[in-house]
Amino acid sequence: MKFRLLVLGIVLSFPVLAQDSRDTAFLYARDAFRAGDRNKLERAAGQIGNHELAPYVENYRLRMNFDQGDYAGIRDFLERNEKSYVAEKLRADWIRWLGKRALWSEVDAESPKMIAPEPDVACFGQQARLARSDRTVIDEAEKLWLTMLEPPEACRPVLDALVASQRLSPDDVWARARRQIEANRPGQAKTTLNYLPDSQMPDFRSFDSAINSGMGYLVRQPGNWASSRAGRELAAIAIQRIAANDPRAAADELEKIKGRLHDSERQWAWGQIGLQAAKKHMAEAVTWFAGTGKAPLSDDAYQWKVRAALRAQEWGVVRDTIQAMPPALAALPEWTYWLGRSLKAGGRTTEADALFEKIAGQPNFYGNLADEELGRAIMAPPRAAAPTAEEQKLARENTSIRRAMAFFRLEMRTEAVREWNWSLRGMNDRELLAAANLAKSNQIWDRAINTADRTRNEHDYSLRFLAPYGDQVRPAAQNQSLDDAWVYGLMRQESRFITSAKSNVGASGLMQLMPGTAKWVAKKIGLRDYNHARVNDTETNVLLGTSYMRMVMENLDNHPVLASAAYNAGPGRAKKWRADRPLEGAIYAETIPFSETRDYVKKVMSNAVYYSVLFNGKPDSLKNRLGTVGARSSEALKDADLP
Repeated sequence: MKFRLLVLGIVLSFPVLAQDSRDTAFLYARDAFRAGDRNKLERAAGQIGNHELAPYVENYRLRMNFDQGDYAGIRDFLERNEKSYVAEKLRADWIRWLGKRALWSEVDAESPKMIAPEPDVACFGQQARLARSDRTVIDEAEKLWLTMLEPPEACRPVLDALVASQRLSPDDVWARARRQIEANRPGQAKTTLNYLPDSQMPDFRSFDSAINSGMGYLVRQPGNWASSRAGRELAAIAIQRIAANDPRAAADELEKIKGRLHDSERQWAWGQIGLQAAKKHMAEAVTWFAGTGKAPLSDDAYQWKVRAALRAQEWGVVRDTIQAMPPALAALPEWTYWLGRSLKAGGRTTEADALFEKIAGQPNFYGNLADEELGRAIMAPPRAAAPTAEEQKLARENTSIRRAMAFFRLEMRTEAVREWNWSLRGMNDRELLAAANLAKSNQIWDRAINTADRTRNEHDYSLRFLAPYGDQVRPAAQNQSLDDAWVYGLMRQESRFITSAKSNVGASGLMQLMPGTAKWVAKKIGLRDYNHARVNDTETNVLLGTSYMRMVMENLDNHPVLASAAYNAGPGRAKKWRADRPLEGAIYAETIPFSETRDYVKKVMSNAVYYSVLFNGKPDSLKNRLGTVGARSSEALKDADLP
């Protein structure tokens, strides 16, 4: 840092010519902007020259001077940089600044020019339209009533306008509040309940009591608690809060009061008990869900009702629940596949195959399984022709890519990834492949994978499933008697091969090792002089990661599905999630309670299939890899020595 400051002093005293000096000037400008120092920013701006990131410095200057009213300068910048990421950022910040000052004509002029507005920016645009009496905003807000559960502050006036339009009934208000309670957003639910007529609003001390101590709330209720809707709804909310910890206790309490609840309140309460029970893999979940009848559920509840039915092998419930889902939810690959399986279980093979055909060929977990249901081998598609010299030249000269590469050079990965991803908007397959090859040639592995993943008709799976560090990874896998395709599949999901990757919980390196795990494994294998500073060293990280994978495998029946779940969520959880009887591997994966781990396991296993295909040049089977997960053992857990 002292060296950098010394260089900065030199840079700002003499003409800037060298790339390194211009880089330093940019960093100085960024730091000056963050500190709110106009003078330093102006000095840096004078030295930036024709640097790739010069528009960002101009962006900083304009943002710092919004209050000076230089609208002409802002519009000039936006016009010169139209459709660029830096212009999108400036326009978004300008709309926020204008919106907070209720300068609606200016907001109204700029909002339609946004390409991918964030929710708060979109809501400022809607406020501007309301200011000129555009009532179509109310239609848009109505569609978001049950899904925008934690709205940004800028969206509240839009929701207020929706309520003022008198399109919503008390039923709609309670439906939104229930969704917010289900999503564990009680504060947002309380805000929503303020939209009720004064005569129908619950007492908020009672609301807080139902939220914070469901059982205590029910015990203290007076005899006439069910005489008002607020009383009945709060009782149902109390049941929901009890269910979060103890679904059986919640079911017992609901049995006592169900006769005093109206259908809507009773059905929602049963659904909440079923939801919590399904996440805990309780056998009663399907029965409790049945108490909802045909009442509409939240997306989360619909999905967990299906998962509970899968574990219970209740194929009729699987079928009926998916068919009752909102169309957009039912069309997802997982529910398309499981609806097909449920129809196939009922002998409706032709209809099942038609559903499998919808998702077959997709390079993902359920696309793979659908292919196998149709008797098709999983192979990589023909490799697209390599990018031509002209295509490579266009990629190198792409303005957004050049800016992204400058950010990568400055080790500003977050900004680099945003700029890179923006550059891909509207690219065709040939352009995407050229950009992916450029990323690969610069060893920016994650962008190469991400970019190649986007092609629609021409593909290069050697880019989608890159296998760098082969000299370290494949021998390490062999030494641990591990399938190298599975190791690469896991590593691709963990870090996208970024050696410096660090998660928000502190996991590091290619194989995303937690500090405690890395230290424990190092001690177990006798790695001398280990300290955590070595965890990002490729060879050390791979050695520790593959050693841990082997230990986890041995602890979990050598089953890669269980071991993948354990690598992400811990061996104890992977064991706990087994059923009392053997489970199809795909059902085990789909019913993992943690959404992150569920997604992780499915991607790791599908990745492994494609790495196997590429490594061995022959088809592989996801179904074979998933196999059957054995029943939960009645004996004590044996993973006490695993972190």
